[in-house]
Amino acid sequence: MNFEIWGLSGSLSTEHPEQIHFAEERLWHWLNAFDAACNRFRSDSEISRLNRHHGETVAISKTLELAIDAALRAGEATDGLCDPTVLPALLALGYDRDYDELARRTDLVATAPVLPLGLSAIDLDRGHHTVTLAPGCQLDLGASAKALVVDLVADDVAPLGGVVVELGGDVAVRGHGPNGPWVIGVAETLDITGHEPRISLRHGGIATSSTATRTWRVGEQVVNHIVDPRTGSFARSLYSTASVSASDCVLANGFATAALLWGEDAGYHIAQAGWSARLVLSDGTVEFVGGWPQEEEIAP
Repeated sequence: MNFEIWGLSGSLSTEHPEQIHFAEERLWHWLNAFDAACNRFRSDSEISRLNRHHGETVAISKTLELAIDAALRAGEATDGLCDPTVLPALLALGYDRDYDELARRTDLVATAPVLPLGLSAIDLDRGHHTVTLAPGCQLDLGASAKALVVDLVADDVAPLGGVVVELGGDVAVRGHGPNGPWVIGVAETLDITGHEPRISLRHGGIATSSTATRTWRVGEQVVNHIVDPRTGSFARSLYSTASVSASDCVLANGFATAALLWGEDAGYHIAQAGWSARLVLSDGTVEFVGGWPQEEEIAP
């Protein structure tokens, strides 16, 4: 099954044909729930209301709590480089609307970078299901929420058999496919050719982050959607693309984002965490980290 949402393409496959109806139901359940809770481009979303009430304690839904918890987990695992408090910095870069509209703009001018406030600006009370954002703190949960969706769908469907869920380059795998381990294509861009390297995976998550996708022009400069929380500006990376395999997609996504900011230290941090990666330098050279699975190139 193929689908589109949030300007992204996705796919869903199950080991057994009889799983697919339930899998589709869980997919749309979580997509709709996260759209209502975490879509910052919707003025009526829960995250938009929360961002308008920074400095106050706000009761939140279970869905938003899951999303914030996942963002904090990814942030803590990457020493704060995968930072959900980057929204003011993204807005300063002009990312205040849907990307398709943003990419068409030619009137953006450079402004001073805005430093994110970091994980300590988020006080999540899991017992009372509330969150308090420090004054000036605003959240963008897009990356980690997208990864969490595929993890949740895969976890829901897995008791019935193998499943693989993909959304915008984030992949969650549980069990195996009809003919053995799932085979995953690893794309370096959003343009899928069918000739991407493939790897086999039985369980976990894979995520890819890139400085070459979701770019737009601010004045004479091309900027990207990945904010370096140390500078408040967009990522200027040694790597153009980072793909990471981890125990779940939330962590894979966090480390893929952080890898672009760690630069030459990315391999060390990823290996120390026990994960593996495929890192592509700007000149196209590929570096492998940890136990990245053997790739199979599809012949043209």
